[in-house]
Amino acid sequence: MSDKNSVTKATLSNESEESLERSVRPTNFSEVIGREKEKKSLNIMIESARKRKKSLDHILFNGPPGLGKTTLAFVVAKEMGVPFHVTSGSAIEKAGDLAAILTSLEPYSILFIDEIHRLKRTIEEILYPSMEDKVLDIVIGKGPNARTLRIDLPEFTIVGATTKLSMLSAPLRDRFGMNFRLDFYSDEELSTLIKQAASMLDILIEDDASFEIAKRSRMTARIAIRMLKRVRDLAIVNNSNMITKKLVNETLDMLDVDEHGLDDQDRNILKSLIVRFDGHPVGLNTLAASVSEEAETIKSVYEPFLLKKGFIKRTSRGRLPTSKAINFYSPLFN
Repeated sequence: MSDKNSVTKATLSNESEESLERSVRPTNFSEVIGREKEKKSLNIMIESARKRKKSLDHILFNGPPGLGKTTLAFVVAKEMGVPFHVTSGSAIEKAGDLAAILTSLEPYSILFIDEIHRLKRTIEEILYPSMEDKVLDIVIGKGPNARTLRIDLPEFTIVGATTKLSMLSAPLRDRFGMNFRLDFYSDEELSTLIKQAASMLDILIEDDASFEIAKRSRMTARIAIRMLKRVRDLAIVNNSNMITKKLVNETLDMLDVDEHGLDDQDRNILKSLIVRFDGHPVGLNTLAASVSEEAETIKSVYEPFLLKKGFIKRTSRGRLPTSKAINFYSPLFN
């Protein structure tokens, strides 16, 4: 990290605030922070597709929410120079919905399907020949009068994103040419990302301020950007064009985010494990009931971060607080 008083200067722009916020998303690989292995593999795939004059192979991104799956898909389309279409697994309810989307695609375009694990199995089966042979088979009629209509499709690429890889059926998963697992960001990577976003939002930020936001962002880019915008709001209210560490601390204290990035519910979970259950193993459903939260929400939203930070551990008998959590948070709960 640079000296405390060094500052990242914002890039001036004539764009409106709305367009600036939309432009926080990178448009090429050089602007994507981290993800070096993924960028290297994707660059090779893109260069090969260009030289062969073929569409890019199908790509699957998986990992926790907020780590840049949609951003990488967008950047891939920009690097390829092809149209980018977005939908989600839950939005495609009928075969007709999928047919309408696929038949409207331009040659070599990219179709991004967010939360692709939510596709219905009947829709998946229609998607298989589309991905492999670029054809769409539609059944017309019912019973003995039913017949199959085959429609040729242009060259296209499906880029899927999922937070629950285990819910993706094996036949669909195997049809992707590459499967990238996106892990949490480091504090250093997030600090760089925050400086980049501050520049795009046309506001100055001190290096130690960006690092403080990074430390409290749950190792997640989406949360880091959201926190940056809230600190930016307070800076504007205070008639300041500079984000300082003091301003960051003031904002995040108001948001109830502590120095480890834990929010009120995170601390409530730890308090339940440490105080209510006296450090003994606790089942997921019991823990969920004790903090008035759904078990699936704890498992998919709160637990991954607490595990990554080393505050809880999962055992065959249940969830346990670690000594790190007990040593730091136990005095605060008593």
